[in-house]
Amino acid sequence: ELIAIRNGIGEVDDIDHLGNRRIRSVGEMAENQFRVGLVRVERAVKERLSLGDLDAIMPQDLINAKPISAAVKEFFGSSQLSQFMDQNNPLSEVTHKRRISALGPGGLTRERAGFEVRDVHVTHYGRLCPIETPEGPNIGLINSLSAFARCNEYGFLETPYRRVVDGVVTDEVDYLSAIQEGQFVIAQANAILTEEGTFADELITARQKGESGLHPREHVDYMDVATNQV
Repeated sequence: ELIAIRNGIGEVDDIDHLGNRRIRSVGEMAENQFRVGLVRVERAVKERLSLGDLDAIMPQDLINAKPISAAVKEFFGSSQLSQFMDQNNPLSEVTHKRRISALGPGGLTRERAGFEVRDVHVTHYGRLCPIETPEGPNIGLINSLSAFARCNEYGFLETPYRRVVDGVVTDEVDYLSAIQEGQFVIAQANAILTEEGTFADELITARQKGESGLHPREHVDYMDVATNQV
């Protein structure tokens, strides 16, 4: 396969494609810290078993839960991603909760992150806001979810689209990940529709695999749900 790519056959994976990047939720990182605490407890129990009298020892003498609570407190108290919530007003609170960081444990560093990682990618459409990012060294590394975006159970970002069935734009909404979206032709939300819900124009401005262009209306599979879905 490497030889085929060297000869220009096949495609190289794009590391900045949102289909290749997933969100590690707070619960997942807390779970990892909890597991660290359990490993410490396991080690302590094994030490006590090797030193103590097995006939006289009781379970409560063996197991001490303090390493677990200490690991969880350490995560919430001193983690690189642990912050006081912005509570100036309800809007800033909601914005803070929808923020996504590429920094932190297992992530990038400001010094190591290049231009490509910080840049807006075509798969950010409808998933990550291209405007709301801080200025300075964190630009492009700290982002916010777009208006309609959500995170699925696997940690991949999804955005909603109206399904087009036999040329008719329906009210059925499907949430698509960046990988799923690449298989379809998706029209813009401002495309003119007839009263029957069909496209008025023969050629529709639509996206396919991140490239925008004119497509015959018969080829359109989905349509954006709103004009502010960017």
